[in-house]
Amino acid sequence: MAGRGIDRFVILSGCSGGGKSSLLDELARRSHATVPEPGRRVVAEQLREGGTALPWVDTVGFLQRVLVLAQADHDAAHRAKGRVFFDRGVIDATAGLYHLAGRPDPVEVARRYRHHRTVFLVPPWPEIHVTDAERRHGMDEAIAECDRLAATYPALGYEVMVLPRVSVAERADMVLAALAGDQP
Repeated sequence: MAGRGIDRFVILSGCSGGGKSSLLDELARRSHATVPEPGRRVVAEQLREGGTALPWVDTVGFLQRVLVLAQADHDAAHRAKGRVFFDRGVIDATAGLYHLAGRPDPVEVARRYRHHRTVFLVPPWPEIHVTDAERRHGMDEAIAECDRLAATYPALGYEVMVLPRVSVAERADMVLAALAGDQP
């Protein structure tokens, strides 16, 4: 399987506020292609435009927009060379929508939008979790979300590697070492 297109697409998933974006920034600093979290981009857009597709107003509407953006990100990533690291993605949005609305079917979505077989899960880390204008949910919600994702990815055939609570540089080293045997 190594070397084929989708094996280049690597997901960083897990707990909101657990350090995924910092890890993504470190991977970008090391010259890897990265895709920022679609949820943050949707929230920023909705706040800027006075929209209501926000997780604290219309969670399903928010996740529907996140899913569309994540699908577009996945499609656009085919133009990049080498590995592409995603801060969340299609499966994360699908898992949330399925949990709340019973649709879309995660199995069907996962068939179309494949990623590297290893997903890197960032667990809850209360010491670094902060709320802000774009992230208003607390640690309990973040943990529940992480637990759903930790169950969803293996159910869809992915291997999950939980990243320990260590420095950003150490996490990046672990991710890259885990992928070292696979050539993009």
